[in-house]
Order: sequence, then C-alpha cells, then structure tokens
Amino acid sequence: MKVNHGKPPPWRNISMVWLFPLLALAVTLFIAWRSYSDQGELIHIEFENASGVAAGETTLRYRDVVIGTVDAVNFSSDLSKVVVAARVDKTVAPYMDSESQFWVVRPEVSAEGVSGLTTVLSGVYIEGTWDGTPGEQQTRFTGLESRPLIDNNGNGTRVTLRTADGNIMSAGSPVFYRGVQVGRTESPKLSENGSVVTVDAFIEAPHDRYLTTATRFWDTSGFQVSFGADGLKLDVGSFAALISGGVAFNTFFSGGEAIEPGQDYELYPDEATARENAFARVSANTVRMSTVFEDGVAGLAPGASVIYEGLKIGEVETIAAFMNDAGRDLQVQQMVSLRIDPQLMGLDADATAEDVYDFIGAAVEDGVRARLQRANLLSSSLIVELVEIDDADDATLDLEADPYPKIPSVTTDFQDINATLEGVMKRVNSLKIEELIAQATNTLASIQAVATDEATRAVPGQITALLGDARNFIGGEDTQAIPGELRGTIAELRSTVAEINRQGAIAQLVQTLENADATLASVTATSDSLPPLIEDLRALSAKVQGLPADEVMNAATGFLDSADRLIDTEQARNLPSSVSAALEEVRTILADLREGGAVENANSALASAQGAAQSLETATADLPELTQRLDALLARSERLIAAYGERSDFNRETLTMLREISAAARTVNSLAREIERSPNSLLFGK
Repeated sequence: MKVNHGKPPPWRNISMVWLFPLLALAVTLFIAWRSYSDQGELIHIEFENASGVAAGETTLRYRDVVIGTVDAVNFSSDLSKVVVAARVDKTVAPYMDSESQFWVVRPEVSAEGVSGLTTVLSGVYIEGTWDGTPGEQQTRFTGLESRPLIDNNGNGTRVTLRTADGNIMSAGSPVFYRGVQVGRTESPKLSENGSVVTVDAFIEAPHDRYLTTATRFWDTSGFQVSFGADGLKLDVGSFAALISGGVAFNTFFSGGEAIEPGQDYELYPDEATARENAFARVSANTVRMSTVFEDGVAGLAPGASVIYEGLKIGEVETIAAFMNDAGRDLQVQQMVSLRIDPQLMGLDADATAEDVYDFIGAAVEDGVRARLQRANLLSSSLIVELVEIDDADDATLDLEADPYPKIPSVTTDFQDINATLEGVMKRVNSLKIEELIAQATNTLASIQAVATDEATRAVPGQITALLGDARNFIGGEDTQAIPGELRGTIAELRSTVAEINRQGAIAQLVQTLENADATLASVTATSDSLPPLIEDLRALSAKVQGLPADEVMNAATGFLDSADRLIDTEQARNLPSSVSAALEEVRTILADLREGGAVENANSALASAQGAAQSLETATADLPELTQRLDALLARSERLIAAYGERSDFNRETLTMLREISAAARTVNSLAREIERSPNSLLFGK
C-alpha cells in the first residue's frame, strides 16, 4: 500500500540562525522609538538676533532648571528673524500657552545692578516663564530682547499709568506705597494716537488690595524744592528713584471701589497735585453757589480751590463782572460761581441741595464769610476761603440771589500782607551779616592757627609718650610685685592679731591696769591724811619752844619710847622693804616691756606688774594705822615738851629733831602730791 506524505510546512525550512537578525532589528526599532519619544516637544522661538545661541549647546531653562536643549538655529523665510528650534520636556510642554515668554540671558549692567554673571562661564541660555495652569499648548513663540520686568509667576495686579511726559520714569522703576516698594513698572510706550505715554505697572500681592478707584499715583523721581508759608522744603526720594525714577501711590479718601486688572490711572507730577486732585473730584450731585467781591479778583481763575476749615470743598466754576446800581453810583463787582461737593463737606453722597444750603446757611449765621486769599506767599494766585470772622455783621445766606444762592463776602487787605513781607525784608537787610561773616572768618582763622601751631601738633606725641611711660611703669617688676607684698603684709598682720587674741594678752593688760588703778586710789586716799599730820607737827614744834626743859625731856623720852615701840613693830620694819620691792618689780617690768616685743614678754611683764601692784596694795594697807600711831606720839610729845624750859639743851636737841621730822614730813607731803597728780609714776617712773 502506497502512503502519500503531505508537503512539509515552510517554517521547517527556516534556520534558527535567522532569529538573531530579527531580534536585533526589533531592539533597534525599540531604541529608535524610545529615542524619538524622549526628544520632547519641538517648539520654535523667534528672536531679533541669536547672539551666543548654539545648536546642541544652549539650554532652555525654567526657574534655573534645564528643561530642554536648542536643536537648531535658522532664519525665517524673509531673513528678518532668527528662529531657534528647541525640544522641551513633555511634562512641561502643556503649560506653554500664548502667555509664555522667552528671552536670552546675557550679562547685563543697568541701574538696577548687574545680572547674568553666571553666563560668563557657562554661556548664554534661554529662560522661559509661564503660569502654573495648563492651557492651550503652543509651539511657536516670539522671544523678548531682555528679561521681562514682570513675569507670569508673580501674584498681583497690573495697572496702566497715563502721563504726558515719558521722561519721568524708565523701565524697571520701583513702585512705592508709604515708602515700601510693592511693584515695578515696564517700559513706557506711546498710545495709539501718540497723545499720551502709557506705562504698565505691576503691584505685587498682597499689596494690590490697597488699589481702589480712589487711589492716586504720582512721580517720585529726582527731588523737589518748594518754598511757601512753611519755609523751604526739600523732598528727596529713594536712591533707586533718583537713578531710574519711581512711582508712588496712596488712597487719600475712603469710599473707593475695587478695581479690575488693567485699570487706568493718571500719573501726577507730585504728591501735592495728586492729593489736590483727589479732593477735587466732582460728585454727580454738586451744588452751585455764588459770592460777590467788590475788589478786583486778579489772580483768581476757574478751577481755583474753595477752602473751608482747611479742606477743599469745591472749586471756582466761572467769574463774571456785572454793574451794581443799587446805590447812587454804579459799581463794577465780580461774581464768582462756586461748585460745592457735599461729600467733601462731610455730608452723605446722596445729600440734596437743600442740605447744603442749610449747612452753609448755619455757618453764615455763625459769622462765616467768603474772602479771597493767596494760594501761597510767593504766588499771585488766589483762592476762595470760607472763614469765620470775629464781630461780623449779621447776615444770612441769600437763597433768592440770581443765578445761585449768594454767600456774604468780606474784603481782604492784601496791602497788610505786602507790608509785612516788606518789613521782614527790611529787617533781613538791616542785619549785620558782613560783621557776622567777618567774626566767623576770624574765629575760623583762630581755630586754624591753634590747630596748625607746633605746640598743638606736639600734643599727640606727648600724650603717646606719657602713655608709654605709664605703660612701662605699670608693667615694671617693682610695680607688679606691690600687690604680692601687700598681700603678704596683710597676712602677717592677720596672723599677729590672731596670735594676740589666742593668748589673751589684751585681757591680761586690761586686768593689770585695773589693779594698778585700785592701788593708786588707795595710796591717794592714804596721802590725804599726811597734810594734817604735818600741820600737827608744826603746831607741836611751836609749843615745844614755849615749854620747860624738864617737861620737854620727859615728853621727849616718852615720845622716843613710843617711837621705838612703833618702829620696833614688824609692820614698820617691813614697810620700806615692801615698798622698795614693789617699786623694783615695777621698774623691772617696765624695762622688760621697753626692751621686749614678743607676745610672751608682754604677758610676763603684765603678770609681774600685776604682782607688784598687789604688793604695793599690801604695803600701803598699814599706812592708816601708822598715821594713828604718829598722832598719838605727837600728843605725848606735847606733854613732854611742856615739862622743859625754853632754852635748855634738851629743848634745842628736841627742836633739831623736830625740824628733821618736819623736813621728812614735807618730803612725804611732796611725794603724796606727786602721786596724786600722776599716779602712773609709781609704775612707769618720771
């Protein structure tokens, strides 16, 4: 049986070797697709020139982060622009809408400072800015020639400023609110018809909340000089405003409404003009009134301010002359029409004309009158001022006047003002300015002479030398050693005092002196009885001379016996030795005190002095008894002398003995007085 085999499949004829080329092709295609997809979105940016931009090298950055690279640099079809093709990260491309901005970052020096210095080393790069909200994606953009002053990342409000002079500011001028920079301006540009210059300004959040319809802008560039009633004023802005100009804004009154981005504002030349314009705004319900001036109104013009209580409440609308024939003679008077704003007077915005008439009428009844006043001292411009006049004549607001209700007026004596100014100028001219200048010159010359004198110039050198000497003296070894020596001396003194306190020398000295005082008091009391004894001896001598010899002999014999018995007592014999021993001990103690210096010698001497004082006190304790015995002896002597004659030998011998006793008594009396005058002489000697 014949078997018919089928045709083998074609793939069985394919060798496995062909799988490797196919796999390599697939990998290549995948890498190509991955490389193409990673290239990012291709965008085109047109610039006036592409200085420094190179394909494959220049990067595209957003907030200093590289998001792409320049792929090619070509010209536009008409060669008027340079088209830079760049590929950007696909995650960023959806945010590139029509508001995106691109510019080439290069080194730049301006009034705001130096920028782009990093490109000196790294080369130029393209910077982009856009908001954080994805929008309709764009691929073609028009690049800027320089960095925008206001980027799309900032939160705030854009406004447009209108001015007639574009020289007052430049691109990048700061915007201030109460002295704080809150924004910047862009480059000035002409309007479509060329009549005004417009400047876009960006106010940063949250400061843009201060912008209302009542806000006013003014120029702060340079400085302004004004001279008025307040004197000379010099207003200088910030340094940045002096160089590149500046703008300031403020809201001078309440009631303004919130604004929309792109709000138009008038740019005023100064703050005073802006403030005046703010208060000069005209409400929809302005009230017209009039006043009449008899004098000329030269200097008063339409638009002049109407002032009440220092605030502007309106302005002059028209000025017209008319003939007043109310009196005998025709008079030419000036009628001034006024336009009053109720809001500026403090009334409600919907106040009616009757409300204004009532307000002004009440003020007129209180003495308010209209008068002309100069705008400032140096200007001939006039304004209308509503001012209260003292002792004004009675008047009322004339509501029937034609064409508007009339406010009473008073004349103004401008001659007084001129005379005052003339008087001031005369006083200024009468000042001896030349003499003052001469004196000031002489004073400056004297000061210069003193300053240039050689002695004055030598003073700094002398002071330097003196300081050097003082420094050397203070830094010397001897001077540096003084504190140490003082500390050592104080330490030794403290140790000596402590040693004296420890051994009790002061207490012993006090006790010894107390004992000596007690002994001297006893001696003084005893010596008080010696003068009467001497007197008794003298009386006894006188009686002896008149007595018989026998009686004197008997009395003398009795006296001698009594004297022998008195002297023969143990106490009488020990008295001289006790006193001598006490005095000798005192002298020894004093000698030791004079020669010694140590605490131990002083204590020993004080102890010896205390013992001597005790011995002296013991010896003198017998003096009263001795005195009594002497009195008894004298009595016996008187009886004995009476028994003898006046001229016997015994009498003469007795008289001689009595004289010796009298001399001894005088000596004892002298000693007692000396001790009484100076008790310390017993211890320390003469």
